[in-house]
Amino acid sequence: MGGLSNNDVFKKLRVAHKLRDTDIIEICALVDFKVSKSELGAFFRSEDHPKYMECGDQILRNFLNGLIIHLRGPMPEKKKQKQ
Repeated sequence: MGGLSNNDVFKKLRVAHKLRDTDIIEICALVDFKVSKSELGAFFRSEDHPKYMECGDQILRNFLNGLIIHLRGPMPEKKKQKQ
């Protein structure tokens, strides 16, 4: 038996940050990643539900990258160093 699945991590983050589906869609859009409400619903269903879908690494990674931007703001431009 392993630890948490990507779906479990996604659910816990959604609850911890009090995010609605529309919030998650907007957060994913911050990193130019499109996800639909029906896809999100499939990730958050119980594993025994017929429409359950496993959350892949790419989806969770894009959500996490978007969440960082959502919480912190975009990365500042790096200034070129004088040589």
